[in-house]
Amino acid sequence: MRVALIQMKIEEKNRTLNAEHALELLKGVCGRADAAVLPEVWTTGYSLGALRKEAEWPDSPLVKEIAGVARDGRIAVVAGSVPFRRADGRIYNTTLVFDEQGGLVADYDKIHMFSLYNEEKYFNPGGKKTQVILKGVNCGLAICYDLRFPELFRSMAVNGAEAVFLPAEWPRARGAAWRLLIQARAVENQLYMCAVNCVGKFKNDYFYGHSAIISPMGEIIAEGSEDEEIIYGDIDAAAVAAARSAMSVLKDARRDIYCL
Repeated sequence: MRVALIQMKIEEKNRTLNAEHALELLKGVCGRADAAVLPEVWTTGYSLGALRKEAEWPDSPLVKEIAGVARDGRIAVVAGSVPFRRADGRIYNTTLVFDEQGGLVADYDKIHMFSLYNEEKYFNPGGKKTQVILKGVNCGLAICYDLRFPELFRSMAVNGAEAVFLPAEWPRARGAAWRLLIQARAVENQLYMCAVNCVGKFKNDYFYGHSAIISPMGEIIAEGSEDEEIIYGDIDAAAVAAARSAMSVLKDARRDIYCL
């Protein structure tokens, strides 16, 4: 499965421009990849003061447009994350996944709230992990701060995940942690990490970029810079099987001592 990581520049307080730009970038990768991935809260950035007005919902025009791009371009879309209003009226930080027919096949609400940015004041935390089959690959979903909680990734690996898609808005100030953690999550779980960051800034914090695809052996298959760009790389389920056959980390885990 060829994956396009869309490392886009996100403009503060400009939902209209961000939406138009993301759709343009999505259309540009059609025919060049099997799946495309956007970063975290790419419609609004972390300017969250107007969520009631700016949140998407299942039939919002933007959701329909993304589904249309997936269908017309015959490409799966992991639509980063967007502020998303559910039937209960609450707003979540949500990843929506569309298959190449434009069907909404999975969604994931961010579990871990980033208290440093007071995320819990704006979003409700999710209550479940999510996996979905894309192009025959068992894919897990996580968002940004989730990266710091290895239990989530191990539980998805135990449940058969061969790749994890991680949209993020990760700052330059913690760039060293970004590289370290995405490689660690890949190698310790013997799966692909597809980590998609943004560029631009929020207030005075610049985002790090460096979106990357990491192999089950922890190798960097493809990596971006700190500029807006598209990063392409391949996911091969056979490589996951080979890594797990060569070293049986998941089988050797002591589930009788610690909970997975």
